Amino acid sequence: MQRSKQVSESIELGILLTLAGGFMDAYSFVCRGGVFANVQTGNILLFGLHLSAGEFSQAFEFFLPILMFSIGIALVALIRYPLRNFQKIHWRQIAILFEALILLLVAFIPQSNNLLANNLISFACGVQAESFRKIDGTPVATIMCTGNLRSAAQLICDSVYTKERSMMKRGLMFYFMIAIFTLGAVLGNLCVGLWRESAILAGAALLAAAFVLLLVRHDAE
Repeated sequence: MQRSKQVSESIELGILLTLAGGFMDAYSFVCRGGVFANVQTGNILLFGLHLSAGEFSQAFEFFLPILMFSIGIALVALIRYPLRNFQKIHWRQIAILFEALILLLVAFIPQSNNLLANNLISFACGVQAESFRKIDGTPVATIMCTGNLRSAAQLICDSVYTKERSMMKRGLMFYFMIAIFTLGAVLGNLCVGLWRESAILAGAALLAAAFVLLLVRHDAE
C-alpha cells in the first residue's frame, strides 16, 4: 500500500489521533458518569432506554453528547472551505489545536458538572471525526472501531479470493488501528486511576503532539 504524501493521512498522525480517541472514550465513561464521548451508538441506545422508561432527565444527559458531536462535525464542515486557501496555517491544524484546548479546559471542570465535561469532549470528537477521515487514502475512523472492524474483516476475506496483497495490508492496518484505540482506552483508564479529572491532560498532550506533527510536516493541500 502506497504511503500517503499528506501528513493528515499519515500513519503516524493516525496513531496519535486514535490513541487520543480511545483515551477520551475511556475517560468520559470511567471518570465522567458512564457517558461515551465518541461512540454515539452507545449514547443513542442509552437515550432510547431512558426515554422508554420515562426517565427524561437521564435521557437528556445522553442526548446532549449526540447533539454536541453533530455540532462539532457541522462546524468543521462549515469552516474548512473558507479556510482552504489560508496560507499561514492549515485548517486541520486549527481544528486539532482547538480540540486540544477543549480537553485542556475539561481538566478543570469538577465532577459536579460532568454534563458540561462530556458535552465538550463529544464536541471535540466531532471535530476530529470530520477533520481526519483517512489513513493512506483509506477511510478510517480514529474515534471509534465498529466501522474499522467491518472493513478489516471484509478486506482480509476479499484478499483470500482476489489474492491482492494490498487488500490484506489494508485489512491488517484496520486491525492495527483497533489495537491502538484499545491501547488508548487502557492508558485512559490508568491515567484516570492516577489523576482523576486531570487525566484528560494526557489526551490533550497526544493532540498537541499531533498538532506539532502537522505543523512540522505541513499539509500542502
